[in-house]
Amino acid sequence: MRYLMTTKPSDTAPDEKLYAEMGRFIEELTAAGVLLATGGLEPGGVRVTSAGDEITVTDGPFAEAKEAVAGFALIEVRSQEEAIELARRFRRIVGDGESVVQQVFGP
Repeated sequence: MRYLMTTKPSDTAPDEKLYAEMGRFIEELTAAGVLLATGGLEPGGVRVTSAGDEITVTDGPFAEAKEAVAGFALIEVRSQEEAIELARRFRRIVGDGESVVQQVFGP
């Protein structure tokens, strides 16, 4: 099963220790074939909304920037419990904050 793990931005600036620990974590998951993709996301983005026939495009950043997704990891694991455990390990590395784990449906 595939899961998308997303994280919101934090006020804590990354340091060399964080980069080293995260590098080891990513390397481990990649070697195990669990990590399919990972990356950070720009804080602004573009919002596309539709109402009837009208499509509106709005450039960011948005007032709710702290609620935006800052980064993601796409993983393939055997169960939701395994996905949650990886999210726990990630949070232990990066510290306080919030992540969301969602199953990805489809091929």
